[in-house]
Amino acid sequence: MSQSVLPVSENDRVDASPTLTFEEYLVYQGEPDVLYELHRGKLIPMAAATALHASICEFLVYILQRYLAEHNLDLVAKTNVGVRTEENSSRIPDVIVCTQSLWEELLARPGAGVFDLNETPVLIVEVVSQNERQDYVTKRAEYENAGVPEYWMADPKPNRTRVRVVTLPENETAYEQTNFVPGQNIVSLQFPDLVLSVDQILSPPLVEDLIKEEYQRTGRLAARLREMGIDPDAI
Repeated sequence: MSQSVLPVSENDRVDASPTLTFEEYLVYQGEPDVLYELHRGKLIPMAAATALHASICEFLVYILQRYLAEHNLDLVAKTNVGVRTEENSSRIPDVIVCTQSLWEELLARPGAGVFDLNETPVLIVEVVSQNERQDYVTKRAEYENAGVPEYWMADPKPNRTRVRVVTLPENETAYEQTNFVPGQNIVSLQFPDLVLSVDQILSPPLVEDLIKEEYQRTGRLAARLREMGIDPDAI
């Protein structure tokens, strides 16, 4: 009698990829131009970002950098920086905000730019990808366990247009979440004076246009001061 063979499901397949420690991950040389995250020792290649994804990240970094400068905060906003979340796990958030001193320490180190477990960013932002579970569940749990005080999930998909903000209140160990939808401004525990709408985040203007407008305003102001007999360079 012939024996039937059951098809192998995705869950039954053996993961034959190498298992790396965090220290090995820091010096790992994979495919050129491919970014890898590490999840419990397994490498996860990151898919190329869509144009909208890249535009959202650029806009958020620009807005956050301006906010930090205007409020004279010793913080920096960056992208493509790693964050260790567990013993052998490390993520590459779309946007992070961390202290300037922490950033300077990272700059002084050789090798991959990854914050260690005791080096916690103030804010992490992820633009939700097609793999929703990664951003909404897996990464949320890792950032919560790592003590990241605030995490934004910007979801531009038409069937779920929203920004979910989860925060870690002082002396608490579990995130509290709020969903913000088009027509609303998000509320940030870390940056309470930040005025930023869901519409701006998910349908951002070009940063290049914002910079042009800023230069034009500066030029008009300088011209007006000169008309009034005031040297703008002397102010």
